[in-house]
This record gives sequence, C-alpha cells and structure tokens, in this order.
Amino acid sequence: MALAKIEIRAMDHDVQEVTGRNFDSVVAKFLDSSVASVFFFKPGDAEADFTMYNEVAKELKGMAKVTAINCETSAPFCKTHDITTTPAVKLFPVNPMPAAMYKGEMKKEKLSKAVSKMIPSFATELTAEAADTFLVSEPSKPKVLLFSNKEKVPTILKALSSDSVFKRSIKFAFVKHTEESIVKKLKVKKFPAIVMVRGSKSEIREEYKGDMQFREIHQWVNLYSESGMGDKMAGAGAAEEESAEEARPWLVQEIPELTRDSQADVCFKGEGLCVIYLSDGPAPAADIDMLTTLKGKFTSQLDGRGTTFKWMWIDLKVETEFKALFEPEAMPGVVVFNPHKRLRFTKLEGKTASAQSIRELIDKIQGGDARFTMVKGQKLPKWADRPKGDKKKKGEL
Repeated sequence: MALAKIEIRAMDHDVQEVTGRNFDSVVAKFLDSSVASVFFFKPGDAEADFTMYNEVAKELKGMAKVTAINCETSAPFCKTHDITTTPAVKLFPVNPMPAAMYKGEMKKEKLSKAVSKMIPSFATELTAEAADTFLVSEPSKPKVLLFSNKEKVPTILKALSSDSVFKRSIKFAFVKHTEESIVKKLKVKKFPAIVMVRGSKSEIREEYKGDMQFREIHQWVNLYSESGMGDKMAGAGAAEEESAEEARPWLVQEIPELTRDSQADVCFKGEGLCVIYLSDGPAPAADIDMLTTLKGKFTSQLDGRGTTFKWMWIDLKVETEFKALFEPEAMPGVVVFNPHKRLRFTKLEGKTASAQSIRELIDKIQGGDARFTMVKGQKLPKWADRPKGDKKKKGEL
C-alpha cells in the first residue's frame, strides 16, 4: 500500500512553502525581529511528519515563520544548508544567532517548544516594587499586562513584545498571580487575564475580553499602536519621554510617600488639605490599607461638598527636619497640613494614629474646632537628600 505523499496546499495548511529563490525575501529579511523554522522535504516522504509540522504551524501562527521547502525543486538551496536526508527541520533564531538543525524528536510538543524557546521576550517581569514606576514611565505608550498563575513568560506574550511595531509603541509586562498588590490595584479577578492601562496616570483601564489566541490579542493591542502612538517625540519643542528613573510613581499610588520629589504633586500644589501619616520608617502595608479605606470613605462622603483631602505618608526616620516641625506626641501620628496662602497644620494630640482617631481629627477640622499651628517663617523644612541608589531601585525594571 503506497504511503501518502507531501503536497502543501495554501488553503488547507498553515505551513508557508518557500523556494530557494524567495527564501531571502520571505524569511531571511525578517530575522532581525522574528524567528523561523524550515521543514526540508521531498514529495515522496511520508506525510506523517509534515502533518505534525503543520500542527506546529497552526499553534504558532503569527508568532513565528513556520515554512517548508521542497528539496527536489530547490535542490541547490538544500545542498547549501547541508541537507543530506529528508524530512529535516532547521531552526532560525533572530540575528545574529546562527541557524541550527533541529535534533530533537519529530513530535509536535518537542518541536513547538524548540521554536517557542527562540522567540525573544521584551516583556518586563513585573514585581510590586517596580510596578508604579512601570505604569507611569513613558506615558505615551500603552501598557499591556498579562496576569498569570504560570511561572514563566508565555510564548504569546514573548511574541507580542517582540513584534517589530509593538517594540516601539507598547510596553508589555508579565505579572505572576502571587504579586497580590498589582493584582489588587488593577482589579484582576481571574487568571490568565490581560489588562491595558493608558494615560499619564494610567487612569484608563481596559481588560481584554476575547479568546486567548495570539491573532485576536494582536488585533486588540494593534488598535492602540497605530499611527505611531507610543513613539518617542523629540524636537519641535516636544519633550523626550520620561525614563524609568524620571517617572513619577506616586501618581498611581493610592497613598504615596511624601518626599522632596513627590511633594509638589501629592501635597503642596493644587487644591485640598494634606492628610500626612507620620511613620517611624517605611509605612507598613496594613497601615497603607487602613489609610486607603479611610480615603475611599471620605472621598465618597465629601464628594461635591468642596472639601478635598489628599492622603500620603512620610518617613520621619529619614525626614528628620519635618519630625522637628511636627513634634509628634505619639507614633504613628497624623498631621493635616494646609499648604495654601499661610502654611499651617494641625495634628493628633495624645494618641496614636488609627482609623478612629484620624476620623475624629478630620471631623474636628470640618466642624471648625481644630487648632492650626503656623509654620515658623512660612518656609518648609529642608527635605532629606535621598541616595541615588534609592531612586535607581524604584525605577528598576
């Protein structure tokens, strides 16, 4: 009984057939940004290996160039690539890595893994420490975050991040489900999930609702990469994009730290009174959660009533000049600072900061019963000089 022969039909197969003549224009010219594989065959070879290879092509469609070449009609090309027996597969990573023959088993899972492994990743493996900086750096670029309960960056995200257009216009990140603060911040309820954030403060959030298939996700992302969106603008008076170190992570933090760099944005410019949580060292996560809850309650209660409170914390172990100004009677403490016209503040007296005591202090202010202390000389204390290394750590991606 005769074995079925290999015949590649464009309408029926996902493998792209190439020839010795068009290999450079179809495959080689794209190796600066995408990977490829070539299945060398002769029509008389058994069809089973090609059927398996076509399944690889179907799985990696759009993510890698999965091609085949007939060594009967392109014999010189096959000879150039040292093909002595068929079928055979050669793998082509991105330049300048050299191509190499595939020496593994001719099984779909093995070959698909070998091709996928070559796809470079330009996605950031995001942690809680770097998340805020990532979200506000390069504000013209949308950020696409894949949340997963897997340990490694999936092939789909690697392929999206290495797309020649997306590399310039979109920022990608991989977030493990164990990064609970990022999961909570972006309101992710299930895994896997893909979320895009846009805007200078990442204020626009959109979740991908389609199938977890490369082409569908690519089309969705592409809506926001067209017309050069995300490209750096320079010249003609346009400012350069902010680097990670120049970004302002406090813009996306619910309760930001008050420092020399952040003070204008979070407190001393714009409307409202500043609720400053006084901490002896970095504010614990539980305290930040408590402040976040209070902030939410007061924001909803005071909406439309003209009273605005901005919430933040300060490390008095570092900002010693402010500790001398506020003279907290107990730690942790709270100061409500009025930065407008005349610099003045009121503080908790005789008790530590808690949800109850902070609520009582704000009620006192709203009732007109709080006593404010004028800042001597109407000049803020000197801010602490932060080591360069601290800034680098915050911007590390």
